Amino acid sequence: MSQFPEATDPVLRNLKHDVPAGIAVFLVAIPLCLGIALASGAPPLSGLLAGIIGGLVVSLVSGSALSVSGPAAGLVVVVLSAIEAIGFAGLLMATALSGLLQMLFGFLRLGRIGAFVPSSVIKGMLAAIGLILVINQLPMLAGMADWPALEDWGSRALSAQFSGLALLIALVSFAVLLLWDRPVIKRSVLGNLPGPLVVVIVAVLLDRLVPSAWLSPLTGAHRIELPIDAMGVAGIGEFLAQLHLPSLTSLADPQVYVFALTLALVASLETLLSLEAVDKIDPLKRHSPPHRELKAQGLGNLLSGLVGGLPITAVIVRSSANVQAGGRSRTSSFVHGALLLVTVACLAPVLEQMPLACLAAILIHTGFKLASPRLWVEQYRKGLNRLVPFAATLTSVVVIDLLKGVLVGMFCGLCFMIRANFRRAVSFRQEGQRAWMRFLTDVSFLNREEVRSKLENLKPGTHLVIDGQLAAHVDPDIRDDIEAYARNAPDHGISVQVRDLRGFSGHFPASRTIDEGESLAAPGRQVFG
Repeated sequence: MSQFPEATDPVLRNLKHDVPAGIAVFLVAIPLCLGIALASGAPPLSGLLAGIIGGLVVSLVSGSALSVSGPAAGLVVVVLSAIEAIGFAGLLMATALSGLLQMLFGFLRLGRIGAFVPSSVIKGMLAAIGLILVINQLPMLAGMADWPALEDWGSRALSAQFSGLALLIALVSFAVLLLWDRPVIKRSVLGNLPGPLVVVIVAVLLDRLVPSAWLSPLTGAHRIELPIDAMGVAGIGEFLAQLHLPSLTSLADPQVYVFALTLALVASLETLLSLEAVDKIDPLKRHSPPHRELKAQGLGNLLSGLVGGLPITAVIVRSSANVQAGGRSRTSSFVHGALLLVTVACLAPVLEQMPLACLAAILIHTGFKLASPRLWVEQYRKGLNRLVPFAATLTSVVVIDLLKGVLVGMFCGLCFMIRANFRRAVSFRQEGQRAWMRFLTDVSFLNREEVRSKLENLKPGTHLVIDGQLAAHVDPDIRDDIEAYARNAPDHGISVQVRDLRGFSGHFPASRTIDEGESLAAPGRQVFG
């Protein structure tokens, strides 16, 4: 008997859960796809295309039941820098190449790379992205496209851009988002409606209902502008004609490969972190295969770059909305992608009614959550070994760029790790004429000066015991120093005993090592004379 009906049974059985969940995720995704494209300096359509591919393609090949993919706030900084440096067509080529790299990561089974990045560095990176989101979107709240130059402040041109209605919409949007975060709303019937969707509805109503006698109405520059008409009117040919394609000539630009590597690393890291977070909140406690997820995200980014979409990652905001809405399988993500496609194809004029000010408010609210002051307090309470890499990463990402900022943070984390190992590697104690030097863990060349200084400060008549039982590895240079010291110690009236020092030659005629059961405090015979 064919296994096909049995394979489709779970999908059919979960449709009653997955279809409503897919609709809920779709309602969350629309403003986020448009807002992230806006924040990235990319065409709004590119954000929607990325959401469509994340839903229709990635969900089919992903091994995660509840993860939802699409354009992510975590890539805004990279995308914005790429567009400024290599143009939008160059970004699309970098996105496609990053997809190939991610697929390679998956085949090389590098799905565990996230475990090698300190959590303080990851949080610093996300906080920096949140801070940049807030800074970049502030002008949009008042209807301005960007921060004006210093000499333009107070000019007539600047006053012409300012919109009192846009500012009102932004303030009301903030109020709605904050209200929707309150437990009283979350526990009520209204809590079933996504906050971003409510914000968009309220913003459109304000735009339509506020009398022009009170505040000047919004212009086309203050709303979303899609370069397509409804596909039912313009046809599929017109729709395809509006798609941006990657530039083949950009392959000669070295910066394209730098951005491709940056996108691949950051997108992979954010995907793996989201995957881990979603698995933790999965009611069925399923485990998502990370290597397969990298391949799925790579395929998604390859296709997104080829058709004019933004880079894609697994996104925790949409994924958590999927879980909260009762999603059970990948079908819910597919449904959300299908609804995005239908919206772009048939309802483009409806999307063009969204005021940019409300999208800016949504992004600032998202950015503030990423860069919350509570995060600083949390890192401070955990000690300097967490606070310094966090602060270094945040500052470097904001001042320099994302990849270099992460590298700076990892270097700081590595320095603290080396410092911690250096401090606890060698223990030295002296009581009268007896001294004990113990290697408590592996000893590297970084401990050489400490070992030398302890040995050189011993006074004549001292009996020294060197215990290497706990060290699986002792740097060869340190072993050489100990051998040389033990050879010359009798000339200075110092006796030396060695216990379980791996790799120690002990080839001198008068030498012996202490037996396993012999006390370190016992006088014993001296080693090497």
